[in-house]
Amino acid sequence: MGEVYFYHLTRAPLEVTLRVLLEKSLGAGWRVAVRGRSDALIGQLDDQLWLRPEDGFLPHGRAGQDHEADQPILLTTGAAPNGPDCLVSVEGAAIAPDEVTAMTRSMVLFDGHDEAALATAREQWKSLTAAGLAAKYWSEESGKWQMKAESGGG
Repeated sequence: MGEVYFYHLTRAPLEVTLRVLLEKSLGAGWRVAVRGRSDALIGQLDDQLWLRPEDGFLPHGRAGQDHEADQPILLTTGAAPNGPDCLVSVEGAAIAPDEVTAMTRSMVLFDGHDEAALATAREQWKSLTAAGLAAKYWSEESGKWQMKAESGGG
């Protein structure tokens, strides 16, 4: 059974934290799906991953393009045909309990300066932990990532 980690972003922007987590996920041998709510954000993340080779290339593609099922990292607003081990929700994208259960790990990244994003993340926490899933809440408020809360699941 998978677990879900919530990352409360207050210092580093989404693209910086996402890149670190994607690198670690690939290092663990995982295939990853990054799910957003808008094509605009998915396009921005795609650009960031392609245009910043000084940070190291992260092999990825977008859903709906050629070879989507073969991508180690797939950026999507819906289903993930790349058979991911890890699902990353950004922009408040929906993540269902059965998806978390099917993954090695799921992650929810949310902007700590956006009240709507905070409310959505709280609802996701409540929904997923109420379904009996293990969850951990991480904050970078102190300047380094620290686990602030944990729900053991079922």
